[in-house]
Amino acid sequence: MLDRIRALIVKEFIQIVRDPRTLAIVLVQPLMMLLLFGYALNTTVDHIPTAIADQVRDQRSRDLVRSLTNTGYFDIVAEVPHAGAARDAIDSGVAKVAFVIPPDFGADVLSGQPAQVQVLIDGSDPNVAQTALLTASTITQARGLQLLGQSLGRPIRPSLDLRPTVLYNPGLLSANFMIPGLIGVILQIQAVLLTSFAIVRERERGTLEQLIVTPIHSAELIVGKLLPYVVIAFVQIGAALLMGRLVFGVPINGSVNLLMLLSLVFLFGALGMGLLISTISRNQAQAMQTTMLTVMPAMLISGFMYPRESMPQFVQILSYGIPLTYFLQMLRGVILKGIGLEYLYGQVAALLAFGLVIATLSIVRFRRTLE
Repeated sequence: MLDRIRALIVKEFIQIVRDPRTLAIVLVQPLMMLLLFGYALNTTVDHIPTAIADQVRDQRSRDLVRSLTNTGYFDIVAEVPHAGAARDAIDSGVAKVAFVIPPDFGADVLSGQPAQVQVLIDGSDPNVAQTALLTASTITQARGLQLLGQSLGRPIRPSLDLRPTVLYNPGLLSANFMIPGLIGVILQIQAVLLTSFAIVRERERGTLEQLIVTPIHSAELIVGKLLPYVVIAFVQIGAALLMGRLVFGVPINGSVNLLMLLSLVFLFGALGMGLLISTISRNQAQAMQTTMLTVMPAMLISGFMYPRESMPQFVQILSYGIPLTYFLQMLRGVILKGIGLEYLYGQVAALLAFGLVIATLSIVRFRRTLE
C-alpha cells in the first residue's frame, strides 16, 4: 500500500513540475501576496502631497511651513501663488492638501491679532482628509502657543486661526470614496475574466478550430469576440452609477459622457489583458488563477483602499504600471470632483500607452495561437 501511495505522490509531483503555468501560480502567488500585504497594507496615513500658497514669505510663515513638513505628514509638492492655484493643484490630483497663508498673516501676528491660515483638503479620501485635518489643527495650535510665548508682556497675544475647507466630500462619507473605486475594480475583473474565459472556453470545446477554418479573418474574430464585452461593460458602469446614486447617495458631479469615454480607454487595455491571458491559459481554471494574480496587486497598490503616498517608494513605482491606478484617479476625479478632461491628460496618455502595448502583444500572440 505504501508503495502505491508513494508512486502516486511521485506521479503528482511530476505532473505539477511539467505544468509550468500552474507551478508558477503556486510558487509566485503566495510570495507576491505576502510582499504586497506586508508593504501595501499600511493604515498609517502620512506623506500627504501638499501645496503651499505662501503670500507672505517672511520668517513667521516659513516657520509655520517648516512645522508642517517636520511632522512627516505633509510633503510639499507644489508652491503656488494664490488660493485659486492651490485649488487647481487639488483638482488635478497633484496635491491632497493646500495651505493658504494670506498676505496679512505677518502683520496680524505682529499686531497681536488672530492670524488666519486657510487649509483646503481633498475630502474624496476620508481617511487622508481626517488625518490632514487633525494634524493641521494640532500643528497650528502648537505654533500658536509658540507665538504666545514669544509675545509675553504684550497686551494682546497672537494666535493662529485655522480655517479648514473640506472639498468634494464635506461629510467625509466613506461610500463616496469606495463606490467609484469599486466601479473600477469590478470593471477590471469582469473585463479581464470574461474575455479570457470566452477564448479559453472556445478552445476547450473545440469550437475555436471550427472558427479558424471559416472565412473569418483573425482580426474580425478578435473584434467579434471582444465587442460584446465592451457593451456589457458599459451596461455595468451605468448600473453601478445608478445604484451608487440611488442606494448610497454618491453624487455624480462630472460628465457621465466623459466618464464613459474614459472607461472605453481603460477597457482597451483591460480587454487586451484578458485576451493575453487566454493565449497562455489551457483551461478556465488557469485563466481564473492568472486573472486573480493580476487583480490582487491592482486592488492593493492602486489606491483603491490604501493611500499610495503611505507606501514604500518602490511600491509606488510599481503602482504606475497598473492601469487601475490611473482609472481610479479618473473615476474619483469625474464623479466626486467634477473635473474635466483638461486635468486628466496624463492619466489618459498612460492608459493609452498601456493599452497599445498590451493589445499589440495579445493580438500577436493570439494570431500565433490561431496559426
